[in-house]
Amino acid sequence: MSPPRYSIALGGIGGDAHSVGLTVLRRALTGASYRLHHMGTQNSLSDFFSVAGHVDVVMISCLDGHLRHYLAEFADLRAAAPGGGALWYAGGNLAVDHPERVRAEVLGLGFRRVFPGYVGIPEVLATLVEDLSGRAPNRAFPPPPPRRPVSVVEPPPDERVPAVAFHRERREVLGTWRTGWQARSLDDNARFLLRQPSFAGRQAASGTPLVQPRSGVALVEDQLAAFRALRRAGADVLSYQVDSLTRNNAYESAADGIAGSRDTGTSTLNGFPMVNHGVEPLRRISAELTVPLQTRHSTRDPRLLAEISCAGGVTGFEGGAISYDVPYFKDHPLALSLRRWQYVDRLVGGYADKYGVVIDREFFGTLTAVLVPPCLAIVVNLVEAVLAVRQGVRSVSLGYAEQGNRSQDVAAVRVLRELGRKYLANLGHPDVRVNTVFHQYMAAFPDDAARASQLITASAQTARLADATRLMVKTPVEATAIPSPRDNEEGMRLCRRGIGAAARIALDEHAVAKEAAVLRVEVEQIFESIVVCGGGSLPDGVVRAFTKGYLDIPFAPSGENRGDVVTVRDARGAVRFLDAGNLQLSDEVLRFHRQKAEERVRAEAEPFQGAWEIVARDVLQVPEGRYRGWPLDGG
Repeated sequence: MSPPRYSIALGGIGGDAHSVGLTVLRRALTGASYRLHHMGTQNSLSDFFSVAGHVDVVMISCLDGHLRHYLAEFADLRAAAPGGGALWYAGGNLAVDHPERVRAEVLGLGFRRVFPGYVGIPEVLATLVEDLSGRAPNRAFPPPPPRRPVSVVEPPPDERVPAVAFHRERREVLGTWRTGWQARSLDDNARFLLRQPSFAGRQAASGTPLVQPRSGVALVEDQLAAFRALRRAGADVLSYQVDSLTRNNAYESAADGIAGSRDTGTSTLNGFPMVNHGVEPLRRISAELTVPLQTRHSTRDPRLLAEISCAGGVTGFEGGAISYDVPYFKDHPLALSLRRWQYVDRLVGGYADKYGVVIDREFFGTLTAVLVPPCLAIVVNLVEAVLAVRQGVRSVSLGYAEQGNRSQDVAAVRVLRELGRKYLANLGHPDVRVNTVFHQYMAAFPDDAARASQLITASAQTARLADATRLMVKTPVEATAIPSPRDNEEGMRLCRRGIGAAARIALDEHAVAKEAAVLRVEVEQIFESIVVCGGGSLPDGVVRAFTKGYLDIPFAPSGENRGDVVTVRDARGAVRFLDAGNLQLSDEVLRFHRQKAEERVRAEAEPFQGAWEIVARDVLQVPEGRYRGWPLDGG
């Protein structure tokens, strides 16, 4: 009989939605013969204590900077916990400010190891060997967590929401938090909006990519100061980055974060709690600034946030039913998300219909950001754009996250714009403005400042070569800290340098055309499968497509996502399907991806044990610095 193995409970805590690193670590620990109780993302502290007595190690991941908040009851729960001698580990972005101070606090609570920032898989494995040496394994093991139920809510009808039904729901939405009443007068909101700079109009007038930094802190005056600094540094448009407590509609907790920020004199939230602050402070900010404002977030229920944003003078609102559900929440019904985002689009469409206020709607085609096949990003954008336009939206921005092969990335942005216009025109909406948003590499960044700066500059070149409407800025400290306004200023400077130098780049248009041809076929096949799946109803088709695996997002935590799709880089860094799951792609397309993946495997200098080892290499390639330069194909 083989000796018992050590067991580990692994999961993310609180509202944090980051699932890619957990997936990679899960595979590495399983490959190292540990018994793994994988809890996924968005667990409570009580969830971890419920299994701690059955395992040898509890590993908590937190990347949103709110670990102190999530561990507030740790000492009490541990004092009351029966038996069990599990070792507790924590890692990630521990705090918005002073991560070393939080690290000391967490160690003081009784954690064995606390890793602030990125830590490599080999170090984690070596630490486990050291800490568990000589300990008797815990022979108990918790039962597998129950599978989250899929949607029990019906998808919404595929039609414009009637005015009576919308206003009835609106009364309920405005009553969900005490600031909601401030947005109640659509007439008053529209009068204010008409005096504000238009996000849609600024994009329509753009000749080169607009440079947009991210910004979000807890207090109004600090947010305004950050906006002023970014505007002086040359930001073309600005955005509120909403905190993760608000994203989970935890307004009481956000209020505590605001109070704590006032007490300490520094932001303890990782974004701006717009709902808590309400309409009047937003209007004060909007009235002072001379640039269009957008709200960026990943909110479970976005309806009140959309109301407060529009009433406060924000003329761009980001997010969608798929892109802000499947990659972010493990237990939120997709059909409910479709209903809630239909409300947001009906609100935006209503401002355009009645008042002539065009509010731009952006879709987060970034998804989980890591090894996302461009065809899936494009399909999700198209679905969300069609759903929005049916509710009266007049300006859409289709988002794409850079993956690292310049030919593929340029082709993706161009095809995104081309098919966006084509699909909306075919549905009778040729007048809708279609913009493209290029997100600089969204996965784990290199921690070396020189490498990070080179990536940002070259990425901006790619955005210009693709003729993207807008460029979302990264900073050289992405891997090591929550970016400050000064960090964002440096990111913008690097971006402008890259945009200016793009004219000197010799783009391989033949390679771009080949990638674009493949993408068009993939997108049309997947989109058609969704429509057929829904019998002509797009909302029905989306829900059923995820159930069948016709839509499947790599690394996504949603219980409604099958997770069968596996992606890797090919020999030139482009993203390919190693396993396309049940995506309805033709044999010809699948052969193409199989050939590209096989070429990559043959090119590997070091042997690997299985598919997930090569996936892990690709996920960790950039943060570990295992590449010559950006882009990966030398383009």
